[in-house]
Amino acid sequence: MSSKIRKAGGAEPDEFEISVAQEILSLESSSDLKSALSDLYITAAKEVDQAIILYVPYKLLKSFNKIHQRLVRELEKKYSGKHVLIIAQRTILGKSYARSQKTSGIRPRSRTLTAVQDAILDDICYPTEIVGKRTRCKVDGKRVLKVYLDSKDQANVEARTGTFAAIYNKLTNKQISFHFA
Repeated sequence: MSSKIRKAGGAEPDEFEISVAQEILSLESSSDLKSALSDLYITAAKEVDQAIILYVPYKLLKSFNKIHQRLVRELEKKYSGKHVLIIAQRTILGKSYARSQKTSGIRPRSRTLTAVQDAILDDICYPTEIVGKRTRCKVDGKRVLKVYLDSKDQANVEARTGTFAAIYNKLTNKQISFHFA
């Protein structure tokens, strides 16, 4: 089994996850990413419609972000036609967390549903900065989150916004639209 994937609880990775881990291992052995990739690993990989989502441990997210653009470019070459997104594996604690007997203290703000969904949005858009968010409530009761991205990255990101919206909707079940400001 590849050292580039470590599943929680010692679970066995599926074939797709193993193939992604092998690609990361081959990138480590061949390219200039060798030193940066040596200590990094993923916890899961999913293939969703037109994209590949790599889940990484939250503690390693900063290290992945340092090599994000090069790693994504290389993986997109290997999996032609698919966008690659790197998202941190985060924990959501329910409202009843503080009331349980085995825990002491309150639920941290970073573990709430809203905080985790905001963080997922930041991870999806990573190299581009989010400059604004608006929630549009329609007459029929539907809510659409309008996200304004930095216009200096428009040339690089505009083709990917459809993928960003589809992935965010798949992960959080919320409607979203991207605009440039």
